[in-house]
Amino acid sequence: MGKRRRGNQEITSLTKKQKKHLKEFGEQHPFHDNVVDRPEKTQILRLPGSPQHPVPDSEEDSDEEQQSAYQKLLTTMIQGADDNSEDEESDNEDDEEEVEGESEEEEEEEEGSDAEEDLEDEEEGETPDNSQNKEHPEKTNGGIEETEEAETEGEFTDKKNEAAFCLETNLPAKGEENMGEQEEEDIFVKHQETELSEEEVGRILQGSKIKTQVKWPKLGTLQCMCPLERFPAMGQPSSAPLPSIHKTLEANWGLLNQSFAPEGGTMTDVTELQKELLGLMGTYRDVHFTNSSPLREAKEVQSAYCLHVLNHVLKANTRVLRNNAKLKETKDVNKEFRDQGITRPKVLILVPFRDGVLRVVQTFITLLEPKGKKMDVSNKKRFKEEYGEEPGESPPKLHRPDDYHAIFSGNTDDHFRIGVSIMKRSMRLYSPFYSSDIIIASPLGLRTVLGADGEKKRDFDFLSSIELLIVDQADVFLMQNWEHLLHVLKYLNLQPLDSHGVDFSRVRMWNLNNWAAHYRQTLVFSAIQEPQITNILTKHCHNYRGQVCSKTIPKVGSICQVLVQLPHVFQMFHSDSFMDQDARFQFFVDKILPQYRDSVMSHTFIYVPSYFDFVRLRNYLKKEDISFASVSEYSQRSEVSRARHYFQKGEKQFMLFSERFHFYKRYTIKGIHNLIFYGLPTYPHFYSEVCNMLQAGVREGGGSVSFTCTALYSRYDMHRLAAITGVDRAAQMLQSKKTVHLFITGEEKNT
Repeated sequence: MGKRRRGNQEITSLTKKQKKHLKEFGEQHPFHDNVVDRPEKTQILRLPGSPQHPVPDSEEDSDEEQQSAYQKLLTTMIQGADDNSEDEESDNEDDEEEVEGESEEEEEEEEGSDAEEDLEDEEEGETPDNSQNKEHPEKTNGGIEETEEAETEGEFTDKKNEAAFCLETNLPAKGEENMGEQEEEDIFVKHQETELSEEEVGRILQGSKIKTQVKWPKLGTLQCMCPLERFPAMGQPSSAPLPSIHKTLEANWGLLNQSFAPEGGTMTDVTELQKELLGLMGTYRDVHFTNSSPLREAKEVQSAYCLHVLNHVLKANTRVLRNNAKLKETKDVNKEFRDQGITRPKVLILVPFRDGVLRVVQTFITLLEPKGKKMDVSNKKRFKEEYGEEPGESPPKLHRPDDYHAIFSGNTDDHFRIGVSIMKRSMRLYSPFYSSDIIIASPLGLRTVLGADGEKKRDFDFLSSIELLIVDQADVFLMQNWEHLLHVLKYLNLQPLDSHGVDFSRVRMWNLNNWAAHYRQTLVFSAIQEPQITNILTKHCHNYRGQVCSKTIPKVGSICQVLVQLPHVFQMFHSDSFMDQDARFQFFVDKILPQYRDSVMSHTFIYVPSYFDFVRLRNYLKKEDISFASVSEYSQRSEVSRARHYFQKGEKQFMLFSERFHFYKRYTIKGIHNLIFYGLPTYPHFYSEVCNMLQAGVREGGGSVSFTCTALYSRYDMHRLAAITGVDRAAQMLQSKKTVHLFITGEEKNT
């Protein structure tokens, strides 16, 4: 039967001319020899799409064959419009052969049915390849296009796993049939079923908000913004108790911190910080937490939002499955259950590195795995190979700060995306996006799929019904490419271009009204306060329930961690806006640089936070023929070594140094005598780290050198200034009529 099917498979893929040649000469063996190869199988799906295929001679026969093939395929898989067109072409080829003789008609019908079976088998077999393409995009544009084409073709062809993880056809598990009664008062249900009026949507889009402030024990000062009066502002922690936990998570949710418990120790209790975060997230307001340090709070924060994500997904899926059972039993054809979005993905988690995905998935497994049993996780081995860190990959033990090791532990690849679907205590990794509940990705990994205006191969419909967006380690995205994140946010909750097989009678009305953005909850976690991160919630988040932002007020700035005896001169310049970089450049060129042009002021180190400013200064120094070396994140290792050598020996008067290079490398630059901060560092501890580099030159040189430090700031640098000098000093500096302020650190008393 196998040989017969392979032969028929090859015949159906031939053109009319080739079939005629085969009939006349009877040379079938060359084709039999080649069909065992896998590439020939994948070509069978693509050949019918060619415009060179002949038109069938008999339209009536074509229609009959088309209907039967279409119905057979529909009973075995869910497919889109593209697959239907392929079936029609395949049937048309069979019809041509039928016209040649009645004796061959029965044979061709048999071959057509066998070919259909083979086609189904091939589509089943191609699914793993397609999911691999999703994870391994090529670097070239051509490779990316081929990858995305394969993803589109294999979107609904994972027959083996689709049956187990399909929401449309599954029914609730035992114990979940009668969960409707206890969900009546659940905030999840209230949030989903709240109906907004057009007037309220207009008020949300206008941006008018009622602002209040409250202080919590662990989260600190919270600034609350409410666009609608009927959803009041946050009060004390008692106003946001822990949300109801789904039955599947009841046994394990208390083990939230087990994954990062110290060896030999027990750390299984939910912390007070996690309780406050869970209570806040359970209100379905947007949350911006600005104190998620990679050394302290980051792991607790990640475990908390993983629990919230699973709780949301399981409740949503259980609701759909329960309504499936009701529809199966009910006799009322007019009864509607509005419980879905237009597409299935509900949660989008953005993390900067693959190691973050590994920790998120491990937390999911910890929370879902029944006690004493192993959870069914498909593609787990492949996932560990691609997202884990191999023993030989770990770098040597370098002398780097603790926060550096916390951020760059594990696999630090920043180009990835993976779909996760969950059903009945089972998890499927590498699921196609349109069959996934959760998508975990980096902004770069998603941007290669989303594409840009004018590109042919692009897709963003899977982001149309996102109900929960999580941006973890948002400060690290600033050090990668912030534009990628903004590009992803631009395509969230847009009306899809295709229906993707959705049952519109089950779609919620606010999804059909294109109001999904007003129901989406956004959770942003970062280690610092930064206007660009805050801008995410201001410009891209329109949750009808409002927003809550934590405000970190540093009493003691990082300047107190400077160990070198050093005068710090802070010079203020006038700027019209946060984005006004011309004012900073002109102030530096006119007021600061002339003071350091003299050869006496050699060994001058210029720290530049923005790469765009770095390029602008580099071009200016080249134009003015000033002796300088430059080091950026794009510099080769040999260029960095030469620049460090020339600067330390005094052969180059200036060194331009980008903040991103310091973030990724943390090299100690020796030979610094004069330090200029073209802009205040993004991370406050970078200020003290760079200032303490002056010690390295003192220890090796042995001579007494008078150091200087100059930092530029404007009134729009309030957050960075407060983190460096302390909130009280920063307030005095911004309110003072003086534009120059002096601090002295080191062995003597700090002033």
